[in-house]
Amino acid sequence: MLLPLREKMEEYLACGIQLGWLFNPQEQQVEIYRQGHPPEIRALPTDLSGEAILPGFQLSVEPFAD
Repeated sequence: MLLPLREKMEEYLACGIQLGWLFNPQEQQVEIYRQGHPPEIRALPTDLSGEAILPGFQLSVEPFAD
């Protein structure tokens, strides 16, 4: 199920996005996509930042309810 979404994220990176988040509620994790880097996978809960792309942006992500 996630393969098409991961492929789409790679397409977005190829088109120039600099930062993308893919939420995976089944595994309770988020995949962080950045230009020139492999995806980083974080377990929930976690805090996401906008890094240099969205300075000052912070998002706290809690586990998804079943």
